[in-house]
Amino acid sequence: MSRHEDPHAASAASLSTGLLGFLAFLAGATVANLYYSQPLLTQIAKSFHIAPGRASLVTVATQIGYAAGLMLIVPLGDGQERKRLIVATTALIAGALALVALSPTLPILLAACLFMGLVTTVPQLLVPYTANLAEPARRGRAVGLVMSGLLVGIIVSRALSGFGAFLGWRRIYAIAAGVMALCAVAAGRLLPRQPPTEPATHRTLLRSLITLWRQEPVLRLHAFLGAMGFAAFNSFWTPLVFHYARLFPGDASRMVGITGFIGVAGALAAPLSGRLSERIGARAINGAFLGLVVVAFLLLWAAGDSLAGVAVGAALLDAGVQGSHVSNQTRIYALGAAVRNRLTALYMTAYFTGGALGSFVGTLAWQEARWPAVCASGAAFALAAQARLFAARRQ
Repeated sequence: MSRHEDPHAASAASLSTGLLGFLAFLAGATVANLYYSQPLLTQIAKSFHIAPGRASLVTVATQIGYAAGLMLIVPLGDGQERKRLIVATTALIAGALALVALSPTLPILLAACLFMGLVTTVPQLLVPYTANLAEPARRGRAVGLVMSGLLVGIIVSRALSGFGAFLGWRRIYAIAAGVMALCAVAAGRLLPRQPPTEPATHRTLLRSLITLWRQEPVLRLHAFLGAMGFAAFNSFWTPLVFHYARLFPGDASRMVGITGFIGVAGALAAPLSGRLSERIGARAINGAFLGLVVVAFLLLWAAGDSLAGVAVGAALLDAGVQGSHVSNQTRIYALGAAVRNRLTALYMTAYFTGGALGSFVGTLAWQEARWPAVCASGAAFALAAQARLFAARRQ
C-alpha cells in the first residue's frame, strides 16, 4: 500500500460504463475551451488590427491561467466534496467564455482568457475523481478513457473552430458558453458525490504541495516528462495556422480543422497506453511514445508543404504525447488516493507551463526560421524528455 493510501477509503459509487462515458465527454467538452483560439488567431489578429504573432498571446494567456488554476483550484479536490467543486467550476467556465466573446479590446480579451484558463480545471478534477471511483485493476484503463475524451476534445476543438470560423471567433466562444452551461446542469444531475478522504482547508492543502513535491522523486520526474511532451505538442499546434496561412491563403483555419479531425486518431493511444503501462511498465512505454514524438517531427519536417503529410505527422505526434501523458499519470496516481488532486495539481501545472513554453518557442521559431525551426524545436523538447528518462533508468 502506498504511503498516501487510505485503507478505509471507498468509492462513492460504482464506475458504470455510462458514467465513465459521461466523464470522458465532460473532460473533452471542458478542455476544448482552451484550444478554440488556435485556428482563430489570424481572425483575432484582424479583429484587433494586430500582428499574428501578437495574437498568439491569447493562447499563452489561456495556458498561463490554466497553470495557475491547476495550482490553486485542483488541490481543493483533496479537501472538499468533489462533485460540488466540478459543477461550480463548470458553471464558472460558462461565464468566462461569455466574457471572452464580449471582449471589446485586446487587453480585456487577454484578461478574460486568463480567467477562463484559471477556472477551466474541470478536466484535471475529473481524472483523480475517476481514479478514485475505479477499481485498482481497472484504474489505468479508466483514466486512459477519460484522457481519450480529453484529447479528442483538444483536437476536435481545433477542428470545430477551424470549420466554424465563418461564424466569427466571437460566436464560437458564445456557443461554447452555452454548451458549458448545459454541461454544468448535466454534471449536477449525473455525478455521484465523492467526499474527500482527508478534509482540509485550502491553506493546508496549498502548503502541503511543497512537501509533496520534495518527497516524491517519481512526481518530479514525470512532471518534467509531461512538461517537455506538451511543449513539443504546442510548439507544433500553435504556429500551424501561420504555416497554413502561407500554404493556403484565406483558408488556413479550415486546413487546421482538417488536420485536427485526422489527428483524432492519436486519441486511441490513451487507453492503449494505460493498458500497456499496467502490463509492461510505465517507463518502457513512456520512452517508446516519446520516441514516436521525435519520429513525428521528422515526418512533419520532411512533408512540411503537404497537407496529407502534416496530417499524418500530427496524428503520430498526438498519439506520442498522449501515450506519454497517460503513462506519466499512471505512475503518479500509484502514489496514493488521498493526495491524487494535489498530485494532479503539481503534475499538470508543470505540464501546462511546458505547454505555454512550447507555444512561445514554436511561435518564435516560426517567426525566425519558419517550418524547419518549428519541427526542430518540437523534436528538441521530446529528446530532452527522453534524455531525462534515460538518466532516471540508469539511476
